[in-house]
Order: sequence, then C-alpha cells, then structure tokens
Amino acid sequence: MTDTAHGAYTGDFVTFSGAVSLGGVITSAVLNSEYEITEVLSANTYTITAPLNADSSDTGNGGASVVGSYQINTGADVSFFDFGWGTGTWGESTWGTPRVGVTGIELSTPIWQFDTFGEDMICQLTPRGSTYRWDLSAGTSVRATIVTNAPTASKYALVSTPDRHLVLFGTETTIGDAATQDPMFVRFSDQEDINTFTATATNTAGGQRLADGNEIVTAVRARGQILILTDTSLHGMQFIGPPYTFGFSQLGASCGCSGPHAAIDVNGVTFWMGIEAFYVFDGTVKKLPSTVQDYVYEDINLTQKAKITAGLNSQFNEVTWFYCSYNSDYVDRCVTYNYVEDTWAIGTLSRTAWQDYGAFDQPLAADYDPNGTETTISTIYGLTAGRAQVYEQEKGINAAGQAISAYVTSGYFDIGDGDDMMYMKRFIPDFKDHWAM
Repeated sequence: MTDTAHGAYTGDFVTFSGAVSLGGVITSAVLNSEYEITEVLSANTYTITAPLNADSSDTGNGGASVVGSYQINTGADVSFFDFGWGTGTWGESTWGTPRVGVTGIELSTPIWQFDTFGEDMICQLTPRGSTYRWDLSAGTSVRATIVTNAPTASKYALVSTPDRHLVLFGTETTIGDAATQDPMFVRFSDQEDINTFTATATNTAGGQRLADGNEIVTAVRARGQILILTDTSLHGMQFIGPPYTFGFSQLGASCGCSGPHAAIDVNGVTFWMGIEAFYVFDGTVKKLPSTVQDYVYEDINLTQKAKITAGLNSQFNEVTWFYCSYNSDYVDRCVTYNYVEDTWAIGTLSRTAWQDYGAFDQPLAADYDPNGTETTISTIYGLTAGRAQVYEQEKGINAAGQAISAYVTSGYFDIGDGDDMMYMKRFIPDFKDHWAM
C-alpha cells in the first residue's frame, strides 16, 4: 500500500473504502475491509495481508478513489526498561539501518483511562495521548472524537465534582504543543466547558505544576477533593472558587503509586499499590500492613507496572490488585485485601480491567491473552494473535466454560503479638451459597 506520510506503525489498523477490484480474485469487497498493518516499509508504504492469494488477473492498483481510515496507533503490548538492546522486533530490518516504525514504541505500554462528563465519556490515552470525548447523543455507531482546543498530550484525565472541570494531569504547558508535555503539570478547563483550557480573566481555566515527584502517575476522585499520586508523593486538589479555582496541597511523601490503574477509592478511603508497599489514605497517608507483602514484591515485574489494575468487589469488601509476576510480561497474579476483616489473600487470576457491580448485577472484568486467535466480532484481515475477553465475575461455578478447581492453602497464624502460633489442619466450610456437585 502506498500512502504519503501515512503515520502508521506495524500492528496498527486501517479500513479502506472506495477501492475497486484488482481484476481477479482480489475484488473490491476484499479490499474495502479492515486490515492490521503487517509491516511498515517506509514513511509512505506498508504491507497488508489479504485473505486470498492473488492470481495473474490481479493487475490493477485499486483505483484512484481509495480512502484509508487509520485508527489510533496501537503501540506495544509490553513496556520496556529503556530503548536499548532488545527493544522492538528482532530482525525487523537489516543490521546498521534505522528501524522504520520503531519510533512508535513507548517505554510504557499505552493504557486507556475513562471518566464520564454527564452522559458522555472522556477517554484518555496514557502516557502521552490526546483526550477524546464519546458523545452518547451521536449514537453508538459514531466514534469518539478529540476534545477541541484541549492539550494534545496528557497522562490522565478526570472530571472534578461537583464543579465539573475537565482536569488533565501530566499535560502540556503550551496547549497544542506536545513537545511541552510536563509530567508534573496539571491543567483544568473552564467550568462546564471542556473545550476551553486557555485561562482568561472571565473563565475558571488554569494550571499548576506540582513539585514533589518525577511524574504524575494517576489521580483519584475522593471525598471532597481529587487525590493526585506521583511516583513519590500524594497531593490534594480541592475546588476553592475564584480567583484560583483550585487549591493544591501535598499530603504525603515517599508513598508513590505504581501505575495509572493501581489506585482506588472506597467510600472516601483510598488504597493504592506502590512499587515496594501498599498504602491507604483516610485523612493521613499510612503504609498498609500486609502479611503477603514479601511474597508479592519478591515476585513482581515492575517493568510492566503500568498494567497493574485495582478492582473493587464491594459485595465482599475486597480490593484486588492484578499484576505481572517477575517472569511474565502479562498480568497473571493477584493480591486481595479485605478492608473490613483486615485480611489478605493471593491468587493467579488474570484480569486487565475491572468494574464493580452497579449497572450490571455482577462485576465485569476483562482479560488479555497475547496468544489468543479466536474469531473477532468484526472481520479484520491479517490479524495477528492477541485477544481480550470480558467476564461476568461472581457468577456460577465455571470460568470460561470450565469448572473451577477450588482449593485453600493455609499457613501459620500469629496469635496476637506474642510467640504463640496457630496452624489450621482441617476446617468444615459453611458457605453462604452452595451447589450440588
């Protein structure tokens, strides 16, 4: 395919329309489809894989009215420690030549983050993507569009409440200039107007740079304020009205967060997973004592820390963090904290997104299988391995159609703060729900 300055990378997706038959088996119906880009050859050319082999009659060029609609650059599905040896695809080009398309690789794998603005959805691609708005009134067939006049590179986005400003974290100091992205800069829109970010004497837009930390990692809407977590500290952002709109204060140090989805607020109490411990903020920052802390942090792949996901299961008063074990680039472990009983549990459940019950009867969660090849809902030609699935949690006794093998592993229990220990050899379960086996 030839398209001057296409801007695509290997693994991106493009949908063609207006193409005509090449003259043989490669008909217009074959060409006017969605494709995964197989290889980027240059800034102007790339290859796709058709579902049929061309024959001697396929001598055309697709016509002069072909339109290629490109989706957002996908990026790599793993994070990298740096841009040195081993980054990118082995054998992508010849020795000593620049790798076309490798410039699309981020050290941190791209992560989507969502919030609501009324009935609409705000979509933010981290670590340096544009901010999008999905308009419900436009219908489900219309895709999200870039928020007009907003910064073009940000790390996180939240809508403040009840004042309703769109707040962008780790964003540009000069709106529209991605080269000015400051990982510690906070910018907020005019009240009720997410398309106005330039501060004037007649609006409430503005910005503020935080001091303690190297980058803003995430933000959580908590009781009466927004909590901003950097890689080293915790800050509070509170609506105070004109002329400053928001007030900022540092609430904690040496308590950084590990990833954009590693923090969660539960009834005004915020829990998060740091790079060496678990933390809680209930008015003051505290390390959360954990009986499994050594187990978790001695076997975690912190290069993939952007994939850590915190999920709330309020039916059982649990917060679960899903993370990558030391030898895995994909989520394969979980650690659960019961904030009512103050107990911990570990497991091997893999989930990359989680939503507590509310709109649906059960929590919904997603999982990504890098080797999955299941048939997709829409037809995509040249599609490589890698599929996501959505699950209804806490429903039935099977997982993905297979019976769950249930077991409990116990250890010694410390009785109080003394030297006495208890070991559980046998117990009789008395479950709330049970099924005939």
